[in-house]
Amino acid sequence: MRLHLRGVVLPGDEVRDLWVHDGIITFEPVRDAETLCDTGWIVPGLVDAHCHVGIRYGGGNEDREGALAQAEVERDAGALLLRDAGSPIDTRFIDDHHELPEIIRAGRHIARPKRYIRELGIELDDERDLPEIVAEQARFGDGWVKIVGDWIDRSVGDLSPLWSDGILREAIDAAHREGARVTAHVFGEDALPGLIGAGIDCIEHGTGLTGDTIAMMAERGTALVPTLINIDTFPEIADGATKYPTYAAHMRDLHRRVRDTVADAHAAGIPIYTGTDAGGSITHGRIADEIEALAGAGLSRHDALGASSWGARKWLGRDAIEEGARADFLVYRNDPRLSAAVVRAPAHVVLRGRVFAGRDPVTGHR
Repeated sequence: MRLHLRGVVLPGDEVRDLWVHDGIITFEPVRDAETLCDTGWIVPGLVDAHCHVGIRYGGGNEDREGALAQAEVERDAGALLLRDAGSPIDTRFIDDHHELPEIIRAGRHIARPKRYIRELGIELDDERDLPEIVAEQARFGDGWVKIVGDWIDRSVGDLSPLWSDGILREAIDAAHREGARVTAHVFGEDALPGLIGAGIDCIEHGTGLTGDTIAMMAERGTALVPTLINIDTFPEIADGATKYPTYAAHMRDLHRRVRDTVADAHAAGIPIYTGTDAGGSITHGRIADEIEALAGAGLSRHDALGASSWGARKWLGRDAIEEGARADFLVYRNDPRLSAAVVRAPAHVVLRGRVFAGRDPVTGHR
């Protein structure tokens, strides 16, 4: 398919012409190209940097058809690149479906017995096995490994770390030797110093960040994916934890201050990217809501969109809109930096040079 487009190409403000030939972007004219748009805003494909293709909404593992449907929902929402931050099933069969988003996988969650969601991750009886299992998952994944940094410890009735600092250093070093980066689920405060000090590459959620750990992350360039729309479920989680009042109060407090925490992290220069945590308790296709949540937590609308587009793509080693890049982008009738309503309704979704119908700006349907 040969396409011609004209519009404002973000992150810049310049009106430009671009062409697509054989699924690749070029700024050189292509003969006999069909004009897809002659006005509008052209945006590098959105990124959900924390989602779970393969976990069924409400719990349990998806079958193949369900996982394909989840990926299709993400595509229709404009999320053309997904970092799957842990999945109990092998979703590599989706790679054969070129009409669906690219998935960068982190293998399976790595946790301790009774210290994470049952049957979702790999559970280690002995923490000394962590470096070996991290290296194994690094070889299985697509350049990422996901560990569970903290979870409720029922013996103390609150969040607490899963791993000792020395083992974390060994494990993260093992992943780095395999050429993989490591990220960790962390809600509370206590696990963060050990993880950051061990050289972890990214923190998921990060609700327990303090001035000291924000400074540590900023110094090391550690990224943050705050998953704000998932954090908004904390009050409900607390309501269901009546047997653990200390934990419940802690979760409510983390939720209460999370927007300020993200604002402080952004002000300190920590790289922040969008992730919805879709799968389980969050439905897929909500990337616009996460962008809006970041805009409500101190990021400008330009930066919030960038955290889910050109910035996130660069972080994950993928191109934006440039000469020779794969044609993965969105076309909007209006500036998507105006509101979440605009982000939810791309006029066209272009994936690998193939055009998919956008969403109606009023109904939100294709």
